[in-house]
Amino acid sequence: MQTDKRSCVLWRITGLHMAFSVVLLAVLLSMGAAQAGMYRWVDGNGRVHYSDTLPSTYQKSGSAEMSKQGLVIKRTQSEAERRAEAERLEEERLSEQARQQQAQLDRALTQTYTSEAEIDLARDRALEHHNLAIKGTKLRAKTVADNLAELKEQAARLIKSGRPLPPNLKEQLDQVSKESLELRRSVLNHEEALMKVRVKYDTDKLRFRELTVKK
Repeated sequence: MQTDKRSCVLWRITGLHMAFSVVLLAVLLSMGAAQAGMYRWVDGNGRVHYSDTLPSTYQKSGSAEMSKQGLVIKRTQSEAERRAEAERLEEERLSEQARQQQAQLDRALTQTYTSEAEIDLARDRALEHHNLAIKGTKLRAKTVADNLAELKEQAARLIKSGRPLPPNLKEQLDQVSKESLELRRSVLNHEEALMKVRVKYDTDKLRFRELTVKK
């Protein structure tokens, strides 16, 4: 009889353990199901879908993981959203870079000049440099032009008389013609530089005025 009672107790304990395990398993499964929730995703045609699994193509259209109560737990950006976000961040980076560069230029401007008159003086010195260069280049260009005219006249007389041009005359014509072209280009470059100098110092003076008025 004692053996039967002991066996009965063991069976009851074993049954309780099994029942407890079944209940625990059910609870864990229900908790997992509750946490899993649902996914909300948009297909390539813009249609919204809800499901307990997420298709592999959701990376392009984006998705939202939702709880059983319909609350968004986690959201994944679409490809277009990620691209727009990257573009926005790049614009912000470039804007900040431009702001820092402008701040650096402003510091250099206010540290270099103390008045607008100093800016005008620096401009005049820069203009004088190019004006002198233009003047000297034009004087040299006149001398070269006269030399080129004489060489062309010699060549014309030889051609008219039916004689061939000497090699040294051809070489001189080529060299002088090349120098004449380079001098004309030099004058044009200095004239263009004059305009850039005026624009630069006018811009600097306007910015200097804005910065000093702010102070």
